[in-house]
Amino acid sequence: MQSIHTLSELLNNSGCQYQVFDLGRRIQPIDNAQFAQVEKGAQPYPFPLQRKAHLAIAYWNESQQPWIWFLKFSLDERGLLAQADIGQFIKYVIEAMGTRLNQELSEEQQQKLANNPYTFKPSDDKMAVFHSQIRARLNLSCSQYYEHAQHYFDGGLGWDNWQTVGLQGITDICARLGKQQNGVLVRKAIAHLPAQPLYALLGALEHTALPDKLAQRLVEFADSEIHSQDPDLFLLSALVRALSGAPAEHQVTVIDAILASARLSHQEILIAIAGRNWSMLNDSGRAQRFLVRLAQTGNQTLFNQLFADLVMLPELRMVLLPLIHTSPSPELADALLKLQQSAKG
Repeated sequence: MQSIHTLSELLNNSGCQYQVFDLGRRIQPIDNAQFAQVEKGAQPYPFPLQRKAHLAIAYWNESQQPWIWFLKFSLDERGLLAQADIGQFIKYVIEAMGTRLNQELSEEQQQKLANNPYTFKPSDDKMAVFHSQIRARLNLSCSQYYEHAQHYFDGGLGWDNWQTVGLQGITDICARLGKQQNGVLVRKAIAHLPAQPLYALLGALEHTALPDKLAQRLVEFADSEIHSQDPDLFLLSALVRALSGAPAEHQVTVIDAILASARLSHQEILIAIAGRNWSMLNDSGRAQRFLVRLAQTGNQTLFNQLFADLVMLPELRMVLLPLIHTSPSPELADALLKLQQSAKG
């Protein structure tokens, strides 16, 4: 038998269909061909978070019931996966399951496979979003909470009666915005939602590609906070995150308005932009304005963490590195100097 060096080979060898997702920043698919290149060390991991790749790999056979691995691998300073780690995980898989993956695992096999340093458990809210998305992708049935959540978002239960609405029902709706008028339902409900269901909804939308009209509605909502005498910065942060799946023009409208205001450039909102809307920083002018606001928070530790994290993203690396030597403001020059000193220390 020829030896297997990558997870892509292992999955293809089993005759399974599979899809790789990033789970670190936003839950989003990674193209299988791109992931194969990443595994070979031919290109950096596209969405690193804190120098790690957080992955979900879903694979399935004709029955369409997916098996899922949640994996975390360290990355080197270039953002590359260590092939030795991939090889080590494959060894664990083959020891537990053999080389054919398209079969149910016994409890003993599951325990054996789970007992390795590369698996991790995502947070409950990410788990709910991911399960809704993968079931929608494979046209599998929704959870038992779906119809009840639809009834609530339709206004049928009364807006204050949200306590019986399950998070999985909300994530099922968000994973199916293009079906059964769910996008319209959500768009109309937003203005009526109390805080708890609103934050649950916005959290689920962070990982969803937004239809244009829903994105516009969120921009209007964010705009009302931006122009408020007393803006709710935590709500604005949640809206910024929720817009991360919106068309770019909607994201930049809100982000540019925030960065134009020292009062709105609170560290929670800057963390939201770095964590979810990082692609909008591929414009060097906006990246510069973002870093100036980050420097102005006076939180050098946060500045160091976010800069180090963002510069690992392949699409931002060549935008951010030149800024180290061409700083437009004293605050940013000082923060970058301290960043370099801490890196040397």
